[in-house]
Amino acid sequence: MAKLKLPSDIKKTVKAALKEDIGKGDITASLIPTEARASATVITRETAILCGREWFNETLLQLDDEIMISWQVQDGDLINENQTLCTVQGPARAILSAERVALNFLQLLSGIATESRRYADRVKDLKTAIRDTRKTIPGLRLAQKYAVRCGGCENHRTGLYDGVLIKENHILACGSITRAVEKIRASHPEMLIEVEVENLDEFHEALNAKADMVLLDNFDRAMLQRAVILNKGQAKLEASGGVTFNEIRGLAESGIDYIAIGSLTKDVRSIDLSMRFTTET
Repeated sequence: MAKLKLPSDIKKTVKAALKEDIGKGDITASLIPTEARASATVITRETAILCGREWFNETLLQLDDEIMISWQVQDGDLINENQTLCTVQGPARAILSAERVALNFLQLLSGIATESRRYADRVKDLKTAIRDTRKTIPGLRLAQKYAVRCGGCENHRTGLYDGVLIKENHILACGSITRAVEKIRASHPEMLIEVEVENLDEFHEALNAKADMVLLDNFDRAMLQRAVILNKGQAKLEASGGVTFNEIRGLAESGIDYIAIGSLTKDVRSIDLSMRFTTET
């Protein structure tokens, strides 16, 4: 796959994770002589999509920049059970202290990429793209959204600062969909405006207000098909609302542009990886 742009906060995220785990120091690692060196291999115990190499590397190198890491696979690659992913060599204490945090990043992000690939493959022959949401683990949003892209799905807005999504409470506060769109367009004319609607009457209002995108919340397949017909290509259409893997194919066949899947980053199952050590002299 094409190389993806990495998040800008990797060093900061790794530093916080190491501080959380090591604190004032790794007491157990003090059993190991300071001069001891070690080699280790990381293997996968299941088939998955790899993601998180740079977080893994950064974790080890922040503890000791003498550590050498040699990878056999790239982010986005399919990995198979018992496959060796990389080898690590360097000071034993540092490798042992970094092990858990490094694997945590790699396991978590590979889990997200694997699930994202499963969803992307389900609709790969259709026009509909699968997108993530803001339902992420606090402090790990950029990492998780990178993993979603590694799996072949797309990112929605990163946060509240880089996209407009007018939802139910915004509409209530403004008085109407039309008024909400008018206000945001006046204050931020450069932004694309997405409006969440819960029925066809609200959908009509969003189209009349010239929303750039409409989020169709909890619309069933028949309602989505109706919305596509009424839309006539005016706005991009996105389905949302607890959509499951088994439902996405049918919803995508309605002709909508996007389906939002919060579970890609919210309901995460980490991939089972293992680091095997060999102590050297």
